[in-house]
Amino acid sequence: MSAPTAHPAVEGDERHVEPRTLGGLVRYFLKLGGSGFGGPIALVGYMQRDLVEERRWFTEAEFQQGLAVGQTMPGPLAAQVAMWLGYLHAGARGAAAVALPFVLPPFLLVTAVAVLYAEYQGLPWVHHIFLGVGPAVLAIIAIAAYKLGRSTNKSDPVLWIIATILCAVTAVTGAEIFWLFLLAGAFGAIYYGGGIPRPARGAAGLSPGGLFAVVQGWAWTGSGASLGALGLFFLKAGALTFGSGLAIVPFLHQGLVEDHHWLTEQQFVDAVAMGLISPGPVVIMAAFAGYLVFGLIGAVVATAAVFLPAYFFVVVPGGLIRRHEKHPRLQGFVKGATAAAVGAIAGAAIVIAGQVIEDGWSVLIGLVALAALLQPKIKITEPVLVAAAAAIGLIAFS
Repeated sequence: MSAPTAHPAVEGDERHVEPRTLGGLVRYFLKLGGSGFGGPIALVGYMQRDLVEERRWFTEAEFQQGLAVGQTMPGPLAAQVAMWLGYLHAGARGAAAVALPFVLPPFLLVTAVAVLYAEYQGLPWVHHIFLGVGPAVLAIIAIAAYKLGRSTNKSDPVLWIIATILCAVTAVTGAEIFWLFLLAGAFGAIYYGGGIPRPARGAAGLSPGGLFAVVQGWAWTGSGASLGALGLFFLKAGALTFGSGLAIVPFLHQGLVEDHHWLTEQQFVDAVAMGLISPGPVVIMAAFAGYLVFGLIGAVVATAAVFLPAYFFVVVPGGLIRRHEKHPRLQGFVKGATAAAVGAIAGAAIVIAGQVIEDGWSVLIGLVALAALLQPKIKITEPVLVAAAAAIGLIAFS
């Protein structure tokens, strides 16, 4: 694994940088899980800003590896990038060590709200807060997507073309199509890796497509609102959905509302809203849904089940990726897949805009939030901005 040292971002930069330690990573992801608003797009942007640019605990190449793994393997994007960074430091132990603090704060918050929600048969203020927070979160996402694209694609026109195509496809379809990430990665492996490879005898490997084919064959054995059925459903959700955390929403709606009738349409909408307005990964909405279906144990089981596949899809191929990380083909694949990820992230931001911009108030909140984040004189942190937007939502829409 990588040595626990910081990487200089700029040659000749003599600024003191705190050495990277497992304890430091745990503390960082505990803070990010409790205060990182904006969903997967913003969370990935925070990691790139904090751990690559400012603390220099990881190189840009290592971060791009995590982004490529997160987009080409099933599971929530932000959680997988976090686990990859933990894996780089301390292997499977490191991935597990950062996953728990990253998920724990939003789990506790969302579960507490779910308890109140179930007790009072709905919480209208959740929707009011969402109306205020949604546009502010969109501003955070827009800035994160722009910075991420600028830092990963740089001035390479080929990478920007890939990103533009994926942005358009995601915006039009409203979905992140995982095979396009694989196609972009394959193109990058050819374009940047030395041309079309000659087939080698006996060559075999475990590709993301092969993994997808395996997990597709998992049998569904649960029925009714039993704890086992709930766990299997969320395990399947975590294993079969590609892209950012928002990609899991249609899958969850089909299963929770239409197939099993565990949640009403309104309950599901509120669960998604909680995932978006709470800090941490969007798929923490699993805790909210799990509680409504099977109480506190259901919240724990649903959360653990939805994140468990992401852990294995990081740890299992991790050693192979690290052993061959200098190979031109793999480096080319990472370049292509990362460009595709950046484009899909920008496209997802456009999709989110269609969901959170409802009227003139939404436009005004979004523009003010964007201006506040971009103005250079006074540093306004994302949690403060979100809290202000939540207060506006409660006052303006109640």
